[in-house]
Amino acid sequence: MISACLMFLIALGLTSQQPPAGANPQPAATPASAPAPDAKSEPARPGPAEEEPIVTRHEARAGGRTLKYTATTGFLPVRNATSGELEARVFFIAYTLDGSPDPAKRPLMISFNGGPGSSSVWLHLGALGPRRVRMNDDGTMPAAPYALVDNEATWLDQSDLVFIDPVGTGYSRPAKPELGQRFWGVEGDIQSVGEFIRLYLTRYGRWGSPLFMVGESYGTTRAAGLAQHLLDRGIAFNGVLLVSSILNFQTARFTTGNDLPYVLYLPTYAATAWYHKRLAPDLQRDLGATLREVEAWAGGAYTAALARGAALPADERSVIAERLARYTGLERRVVEQNDLRIEIERFCKDLLRDRGQTVGRLDSRFIGTDRNNAAERPAFDPSLAAIRPPYTAMFNDYVRRDLGFKSDLPYYILGGGIGSWEWNAENRFADTSDALGGALTQNPHMRLFVGSGYFDLATPYFATEYTLDHLGHDAGLQNRVTRHYYRAGHMMYIDVKELIALRRDVAAFIASAAGGGVRE
Repeated sequence: MISACLMFLIALGLTSQQPPAGANPQPAATPASAPAPDAKSEPARPGPAEEEPIVTRHEARAGGRTLKYTATTGFLPVRNATSGELEARVFFIAYTLDGSPDPAKRPLMISFNGGPGSSSVWLHLGALGPRRVRMNDDGTMPAAPYALVDNEATWLDQSDLVFIDPVGTGYSRPAKPELGQRFWGVEGDIQSVGEFIRLYLTRYGRWGSPLFMVGESYGTTRAAGLAQHLLDRGIAFNGVLLVSSILNFQTARFTTGNDLPYVLYLPTYAATAWYHKRLAPDLQRDLGATLREVEAWAGGAYTAALARGAALPADERSVIAERLARYTGLERRVVEQNDLRIEIERFCKDLLRDRGQTVGRLDSRFIGTDRNNAAERPAFDPSLAAIRPPYTAMFNDYVRRDLGFKSDLPYYILGGGIGSWEWNAENRFADTSDALGGALTQNPHMRLFVGSGYFDLATPYFATEYTLDHLGHDAGLQNRVTRHYYRAGHMMYIDVKELIALRRDVAAFIASAAGGGVRE
């Protein structure tokens, strides 16, 4: 089974000033304030020559018109700030729309997925890019051979796009194996991706562009940290977009003494039971009304009951058990055996156990069948199993056939390329929500877009709401947060209807935020 941190996954352009194919962009000049080298020290030796990016030109149908665009595929270096030594090479794919009257001022969207340990392929070939993996309309896996199609819902008509694979994902690698651990942690990851963004803006002349950043899953953790990290270095974003968000890991860690996830997962349990028709008839009528009822109870009576622990009287405990069974679709016996606390994998295994089926974690609409129906946990996530083969096959074909980039290295789609992750939590839960709140406070023009799926059991929507509600009490800050909900899972865009809805919502967000003001 994919590790707990990987399961939080699932998760722009060159202008007319870009170097032509065959040209090697020059690195940024040394800042005037940099200290002069010590005359007695050994002169710095040049590092290995950088590979030239591959530039190709394409067109795709989107929004009822033909988009002509340029794709740039290659690497940017991450160097030691003191010695200039190459420490890693970060792989990226950038798309710029051709024919823009002022390319250097066109909106620029930086995109990455999560994991930690995931490449950017999911947002790239699922939602944002000019091409997408064709799934069945509801997001389930089609039969092979798989196919890429023009993405009618691409964001390219709104913004140029840059897809980043952090070190240890995709084709990105540390320069030496022993350097990898510098990048595999909350802080090291933010610093290296931040350096990539700075260097990209510098080399491709995009400092004057309205800047946006979109992350998915752990990519939202990264995006929140980057918003503050880059603001401290003079890079301010017009908008940050969080897709399937997790910023505060206390909201999702089922550990002893932490009752918060049991409360925050409950509405998604109810949504899942609703989808699979496991609720009482009155709760099956209207999903929205049911979720509002469950949210109110979860944040009130259920929270109070869990806080009392063993001091909860038997009669009150019985009432809570009955209501919890009603909202989850589980047998009351299961609720009581689990001390009124339903952990995610227990729910995924037990909801449809009588049918011999399990439900997905990334998308709880999906169902699977385990060889051992008596086991305590699902053997695999059927929603991950449905998407991984099509996206893996299509990326490897696309990057070689269409973009002209050829490598014998494995492209690490999800996992396989990173070591142990340093959470820097100091006996607490990792949390970048403070950084995001700080960036929103310091940059009064930055806006926040948050998209959540009702059937996402990896980053449940009610946990996201809890985190957003604790960013700060300032009304001006909260008024710059836009929340959207979709009837799909972690990657809501694999469902065609929700893909179109996401594109519509994002287009309105970019249009309102690109000028720096809040649309009234």
